Amino acid sequence: MSTTKILITGVTGYIGGSVLGRLLVHPESKSFEIVALVRSAEKAAKISTLGVKTVLGDYDNLALLTELASNADVVFEIVDCDRLPPNEALIQGAKQRFEATGKAPILIHTVPFIMDDAHGLHGNHKVYSDLQSDEIEALPDTALHRNVDLAYLKADKEGFAKAYFITPGTVWGLAKGPLVDLGVQHNQSIQIPYLLKASIARKKAGYIGLGKNIWPIVSNADTADLHLTVFNAIRKNPETVGHGRDGFYFAENGEYIAYEASEAAGKALKELGIADSEEITPFSEEEALKYFGPYWFAFATNSLARGERSRAVGWKPVNGKDDFLASIKPEIVEILKASPQK
Repeated sequence: MSTTKILITGVTGYIGGSVLGRLLVHPESKSFEIVALVRSAEKAAKISTLGVKTVLGDYDNLALLTELASNADVVFEIVDCDRLPPNEALIQGAKQRFEATGKAPILIHTVPFIMDDAHGLHGNHKVYSDLQSDEIEALPDTALHRNVDLAYLKADKEGFAKAYFITPGTVWGLAKGPLVDLGVQHNQSIQIPYLLKASIARKKAGYIGLGKNIWPIVSNADTADLHLTVFNAIRKNPETVGHGRDGFYFAENGEYIAYEASEAAGKALKELGIADSEEITPFSEEEALKYFGPYWFAFATNSLARGERSRAVGWKPVNGKDDFLASIKPEIVEILKASPQK
């Protein structure tokens, strides 16, 4: 059995660690040579016990990124969808790999959904399907994350790499797996916990604007599964798996209105004794700035999408909206463990 050299970034992160966990129990894992880029020597030592080769470094070391990618058949990029230089360094490494082997390496890049600037005032937004390549390609170059996407698309078009984009909505749920057990992986996402931390701090659940904005949902487990589904499909029959402009794979299994998540948070805060009532109220602009920073409006956007291409390659998500709303209370409990309330 030939060896597949895999580079994965973001293994201590919420999604990256879950993807690595699945690679470690893959039926063909004995044929994988996995290299993980890790910033912490202490975490690297723990991850090494899983049979993963770790390299100390970060996304500021562009030369190292290029070198690592130049030795990989497959790159899972699960760290930064906004900074162009590190991603260009990985792409340059892929080009060197192609020049050395004559075979285009696989680049699997994780990037969030298309969003608007609704400020929580409405739920009106175009619904995108990941099968609508023309409409995705027509997005303006100024769209969020688009500059990095374009670099991967250019590499694919030039033929020295095959680019695939895993594109999740609101990723939720406490991560589980060997890296969580080792204490090296973040087990919570950003989007929902931000809302919950703010609600805990003010002792009352809140929402932005009117709370009418809508987002797709996908569990951490289903998101990691999609990475592996695409990876497996490429290995089995690469000619049937869309890449480049046809390589967007949306991760969604239902959707929620922001107000609904806040209602679930209000109920949980009351049950946990953090709030006096289940009442939810809008964040003032001052609170939005305080709790979410200058880009607070990003937490009140719309993003509507359908993962039809994802399902066509065999992805079968199992966690839906009821599971998402039920996850709010455990998320709050986890936050309270880290920062007990006085």
